[in-house]
Amino acid sequence: MLTFIDTHAHLYSPKFENDRHEMVKRAIRAGVTRMYLPNIDAESIEPMLELEQAFPENCFAMMGLHPGSVQPDTYEQELDLVEKQLFARAWAGVGETGIDLYWDKSTLEIQKIAFSRQIEWAKQLNLPIIIHSRESNKECLELVRKGQDGRLRGIFHCFSGTLDDAKAMIDLGFMLGIGGTLTYAKSELPAVIKDVPLEHIVLETDSPYLPPVPYRGKRNESAYIPVIAEMLSEVKVLPTAQVARVTTANALRMFGVDA
Repeated sequence: MLTFIDTHAHLYSPKFENDRHEMVKRAIRAGVTRMYLPNIDAESIEPMLELEQAFPENCFAMMGLHPGSVQPDTYEQELDLVEKQLFARAWAGVGETGIDLYWDKSTLEIQKIAFSRQIEWAKQLNLPIIIHSRESNKECLELVRKGQDGRLRGIFHCFSGTLDDAKAMIDLGFMLGIGGTLTYAKSELPAVIKDVPLEHIVLETDSPYLPPVPYRGKRNESAYIPVIAEMLSEVKVLPTAQVARVTTANALRMFGVDA
């Protein structure tokens, strides 16, 4: 069986409350042996850690503050909690952080503050940083470029952008997270990704969001990673086994795990 890694999945989401453990077991049976869980805010920490405790060999928690949760009245307290958590135990990465200009442009300045602070923590702890850059590649690249001193690495989650964006991210030492949007009929992603070397790509689902075809309209889950891998193999005209092997190695390297 081929082995895969889901580098980004919110498996602690309430959308899985009725079958969470069975859903994780389905992923494992499908060959998805490692699932990385990005935090959102204070409310997601407890259910995320409960899932990690239930599947310590398969589910790995990360700590950060999602840009959508960066709000004027609470972001300082949220960041204080993230910092306290980050330095209290070992984590797989810092995130999910970044900038989101799709939902709320009014919080851009405090999103930048929150992102910059998490960049510094990632460097201090030698952890990969998981970047959410929805309609904000320019702004995120600017802050990553400013913070890159040779210690910063990570993943631009749910990559969406031009080939120039991809090259800029790769040049800064980052990988591109590719998920279900690659399979969408109107997606421009295949045209970009075909020219990105496989060595700079990792797979993700962003479960329970962005399910691949043929599961659009349904809840996404980590067991669908092989579907994304098959589409990537078509786009790059490579065997699915090679896609599985290289993206898995990429993810292990990014998260500092010995193969």
